[in-house]
Amino acid sequence: MSLPGFGRVERDAGVRGAIQRAAQRVGVDFTYLLNQAKSESGLNPNAQAQSSSAGGLFQFIDQSWLGAVKMYGAKHGLGWAADAISRRSDGSWKVDGSVREQVMALKNHPEASSLMAAEFASDNAQGLQASLGRQPRSADLYFAHFLGLEGATRFLRTADARPDANAAALFPREARANRSIFYDNGGNARSLSQVYALMAKKIDDTGAAIPSTRPATPDAVGPDADMRLAYARQVFEGDGKAAPDTAEMLAMMGSTQRMNLLRPNPANAMLAYMMLASDGDATIGDAGSNLDA
Repeated sequence: MSLPGFGRVERDAGVRGAIQRAAQRVGVDFTYLLNQAKSESGLNPNAQAQSSSAGGLFQFIDQSWLGAVKMYGAKHGLGWAADAISRRSDGSWKVDGSVREQVMALKNHPEASSLMAAEFASDNAQGLQASLGRQPRSADLYFAHFLGLEGATRFLRTADARPDANAAALFPREARANRSIFYDNGGNARSLSQVYALMAKKIDDTGAAIPSTRPATPDAVGPDADMRLAYARQVFEGDGKAAPDTAEMLAMMGSTQRMNLLRPNPANAMLAYMMLASDGDATIGDAGSNLDA
């Protein structure tokens, strides 16, 4: 006989462990990553949005998930999944039908989704620091998850200059998809500063800059990092132009980095095996957020 609520406590502990391991492995702030998962899904790895394809701990929509796996998967032992993903002529992502179910199921796996979210957050933090000239706050980084790096940069710069500007007028597409963010309960449009305050509350932003915890590895700075950020923009914010494929991306990097990505160590390979071995039969729950990445 199980105690009421014990299953959720056990689940949440496992999820927290997965997030912590991902944060340490990638080098991002654990508190930010945990708060993002709380806001997005209530720490439910099977959370599913009602009005979009957003799902999993971090509510990746399908296209963003495929982009993330294509971008970062090989680094974490998911080369088989990354290799199955390619880009259509219109810039959207597709996955080989023979493994589509397995690739999409990874979105609901705490280890895989935490690693992809951590990598995405790390690159966004670097991009925001470069564009804003300062270390980003949690809310700044959450906007990059919400609007993409370029959209977040535009929002944050405009909010600094014109905090009372109508946010919905500047971001009409996002406002249509997320009325509760851009409009109050009375239907009144929120200002940029009001939207920022709301998002800061959702992510438990304390006002302090996020500490930079990325390990000082050769790929963390320099030309490789610049190339990776440029590739990430194409992955998540593509305008229909073809992004470089994985082989082209790796060819632009140093030989050590290329070896690490194409030949994951046994621990990484074991992660991929563990994901495929998961039964994945948990009940699909309601998502805690409806923000499309």
